[in-house]
Amino acid sequence: MDEGSITRYIASQFADVDVVVASSENGAPEVSWGDTFFIHERDAHRFPFATIVTQDYGDFDNASHLDRPGVFRLNIGVSKETYQSLFAGEGKHDFTVIDRLMPHPVYGRNHWVCVLNPSEATLHTLSPLLEEAYQIAVKRAGRRKIRADERTRT
Repeated sequence: MDEGSITRYIASQFADVDVVVASSENGAPEVSWGDTFFIHERDAHRFPFATIVTQDYGDFDNASHLDRPGVFRLNIGVSKETYQSLFAGEGKHDFTVIDRLMPHPVYGRNHWVCVLNPSEATLHTLSPLLEEAYQIAVKRAGRRKIRADERTRT
């Protein structure tokens, strides 16, 4: 699967999702231009529940070697419980391997998982993780709306 197929899949599976491709037009930092962010549209803080990253971020995030032709990384933010169930007791990971679920090389400690160039079969197995990430974003947006409403009433 390519980035466009995955983007269309996520956009069609989940309601109220803004798909944002980082560019100069939307004020994104140049280092992220071309990367795709999936954001629940009611999330006032615009925090993505999934991303597609197409390039290394200097010394900060280069373990996946996204500088290889055609290589990209799908990242998904899951719950702590799900993350621990997937990677409990696991040791080192080769973050350059294609089509394998693994912790995010930088944000794994924040319960993000990733796959380089997922196949259609792998994307199918990722569906529950994408659903969970989306539901986390929906709940987060709902909590923020409740807090904002409470502040306007006081």
